[in-house]
Amino acid sequence: MDRLDNTVRPYAWGSTTAIPHLLGVEPTGEPQAEMWMGAHPGAPSRTGRGTLVEVIDADPKGELGAGVVAKFGPRLPFLLKILAAGAPLSLQVHPNLEQAREGYADEERRGIPIDAPHRNYKDANHKPEMICALTEFDGLCGFRDPVRAADLLEGLGVDSLKPYVDLLHAHPEDAALREVLTAILTADPEEMAHTVAETAAACTRLGGDYAPYAVLAHHFPGDRGVIAGMLLNHVRLQPGEALFLGAGIPHAYISGLGVEIMATSDNVLRCGLTPKHIDVPELLRVVRFEAGDPGVLRPEASPDGEEVYETPIDEFRLSRYVLPEGTTAHDLTLDTPQILLCTAGSVRAGDHELAPGRSVFVPAAEKAEVSGAGTVFRATVIV
Repeated sequence: MDRLDNTVRPYAWGSTTAIPHLLGVEPTGEPQAEMWMGAHPGAPSRTGRGTLVEVIDADPKGELGAGVVAKFGPRLPFLLKILAAGAPLSLQVHPNLEQAREGYADEERRGIPIDAPHRNYKDANHKPEMICALTEFDGLCGFRDPVRAADLLEGLGVDSLKPYVDLLHAHPEDAALREVLTAILTADPEEMAHTVAETAAACTRLGGDYAPYAVLAHHFPGDRGVIAGMLLNHVRLQPGEALFLGAGIPHAYISGLGVEIMATSDNVLRCGLTPKHIDVPELLRVVRFEAGDPGVLRPEASPDGEEVYETPIDEFRLSRYVLPEGTTAHDLTLDTPQILLCTAGSVRAGDHELAPGRSVFVPAAEKAEVSGAGTVFRATVIV
């Protein structure tokens, strides 16, 4: 197996302290948002044999296994991250596989440069993802029941929100959600900025259920995403809990440290809380206007001590082992590639000692044992 040297991405929303604290190093004062582990061409992990992209390209079947190559092609299907949100991320959705393929092909035909700020589809893949909390983690995920969303907006006492309240009481439910999100995204910018300012003041004054939206407004004054965010469920994960975010589910992370895993893709359609491009027609084509519980996941333990976070897709499978002092070695050998990440304590993986934040890549069918006292996350794929 290969020890991974991973890139930390300095996005503006990143915490200045969470990743350094996990790694046991001094903060630089700059935001450190995501540490990437995998073979994404934007920031591939480095090994003693070259980048993980180069390692896999040299022998796809040997590194990934014949089953993975047959199902997903000669590439690692997932990207593992440590994510540290010090400020809210943009309100966003991801396309399903068919939408991604259609959107990518359309933008290619129209000759839109891949790095154009108004381009939606950077690749032809979907981007299901999951976040597992390492600390208390706040986010927004999926639509609230429209009546509950109406009650939340009405409770602010802001007159300019009344049209949205009325729309949310309409039927059927999916049409009500579609109409109010469309109205928010197409409202006059000056009028919306005034509405958001009034909303922010009311959220700050009232606190409680309104506190998360005061945070959004603090970071994005005047942004229509503050109002759109109030249509969504607020979720506070405790350490070890997770959220799975499938195609078309609007979501945003607000604060906290977590392990994130996703299919390897950069396809994001934004709804707000961002200065970046918002393609309203394409966004409305992709969003699933379905209200429901966000579905907090808790790991299911197996007899060998593996705790699995069950998801409905095959591009990734995430689990963890919490190893008490004196535990015997666990055999983690699989016919699929793995990334093992330590998040607490000290774990030995093969010949490598892993402190928190350190990781290794295990090629398919290579012997893999872990021991020690700590927590190790295991990322792999289903074939």
